[in-house]
Amino acid sequence: MSDDHSLKQKRREQWAWYLYDFGNSAYAAVVLLAVYSVYFKQGVVAGPEGSALWGLSLTIAMLVVAIIAPFLGTLADYSQKKKSFLFVMTSMAVLFTSLLFFVQKGDIILGMVLFILAEIGYRSGQVFYNSLLVDVADPDELGRVSGNGWAIGSLGGILCLLVVLAMIQLNPGNNVVLRLTLVFTAIYFLVFALPALFIIKEKKPPEESQGSNYLKIAVDRLKITIKSVRNFKEFIKFMVALLIYNDGIIAALDFAAIVGAVLFGITDTQLIIFVIIVQVTNVIGSYVYAVIGERVGYKNSLVQSLLLMIAAIGAMMFINGPIPFFIIGAAAGFAMAGVQSISRTLVSIFAPKSKTAEFYGFFALAGRTSSIIGPGVMGFAASGISAWLMTTLVNAGLVTAGSETAITVTEQIGHRFAIISIVIFLLVGLMLLLFVNEKEGKLAAELAEAELNGEQV
Repeated sequence: MSDDHSLKQKRREQWAWYLYDFGNSAYAAVVLLAVYSVYFKQGVVAGPEGSALWGLSLTIAMLVVAIIAPFLGTLADYSQKKKSFLFVMTSMAVLFTSLLFFVQKGDIILGMVLFILAEIGYRSGQVFYNSLLVDVADPDELGRVSGNGWAIGSLGGILCLLVVLAMIQLNPGNNVVLRLTLVFTAIYFLVFALPALFIIKEKKPPEESQGSNYLKIAVDRLKITIKSVRNFKEFIKFMVALLIYNDGIIAALDFAAIVGAVLFGITDTQLIIFVIIVQVTNVIGSYVYAVIGERVGYKNSLVQSLLLMIAAIGAMMFINGPIPFFIIGAAAGFAMAGVQSISRTLVSIFAPKSKTAEFYGFFALAGRTSSIIGPGVMGFAASGISAWLMTTLVNAGLVTAGSETAITVTEQIGHRFAIISIVIFLLVGLMLLLFVNEKEGKLAAELAEAELNGEQV
């Protein structure tokens, strides 16, 4: 009877954990991808410099998170207040997402500040959310529970997008309703976050701080993590490649909606449909590339997904019209799932079993660091090229400074050429990945694990 009760309680906690992902995926789908990114660029800034300011906002938010994440991770491990910190960060994300409703045309600083704060809350909350996985799942089911959370989270993003789509469709051209979708997203996030905050019980005992403060512990742990991986040559080469290609992945993700609106005139409704398509193909891609990885090797699978991603992003420079954009978006979503999921799997292959946590800690650090540069480069490239071209045409007497047609055309040219920056990140990362030897990396991990266990090697 007691065992049955424990099993039911564990299932309830796992579903509470899943539902948090179900809710917070709505933020990524609506704020980052489908609605606010384009609204900020087209409605708030209403000019070519909007892309640069959007990229700058993302860079600032990711830089802050990259700096504070090791400290947050220490708080998660050395306190039994993970849920309390999760509540604070979730509240921060929800509050500032809802306040985005008040951002209107010309409110550039307000729009940037509120978004940066919401993004910091969202990203920081994930540190504590991820740390609760060990409280809701046994060691032998960590992979399954984590995968379920990711899949259910994707469904949450799609469901929220469908509601937002209905709101916009029933009120076409209504700016107030468009901004209300951000309030709805914040409420949606909060509602589905509540079960995790009330149902999950923290079971893993806090680690002993031995009199040290959390800041010192965070710095010491960062040193230990770096020291743990520095002797694994193939893993280090893989991390260098990831630092580069992940910049391209993040930039493509954060600017997909803006590119669609600027280059192809995609409407709000079409953008939401586009993001739904990308989410669906992303789910399919994660399963397909997992199978490919098992059959041909995970590095080869990652190479294939990067090649498809490069082809899809590169093709965007030459296409016209919404339908080709949708098709390429579907292909990119499929490939992106392979890049992200296979990258995560390769870490477990290159890590000795007893040092998996340290290797994933380094992987998380590399991922956050690599998210800083790409969006900024993409944004400033798009705005910079547009501004340079417009100035050149005006100085040559070919157009007037206030020509709406010239502004639109130069902005489109700027964004098309800025796409090259994404391709470069992906291509350079791919070239570095080719030097990674999966078999040698796996062998090094196995030998290290045997040595740690005192076995003959």
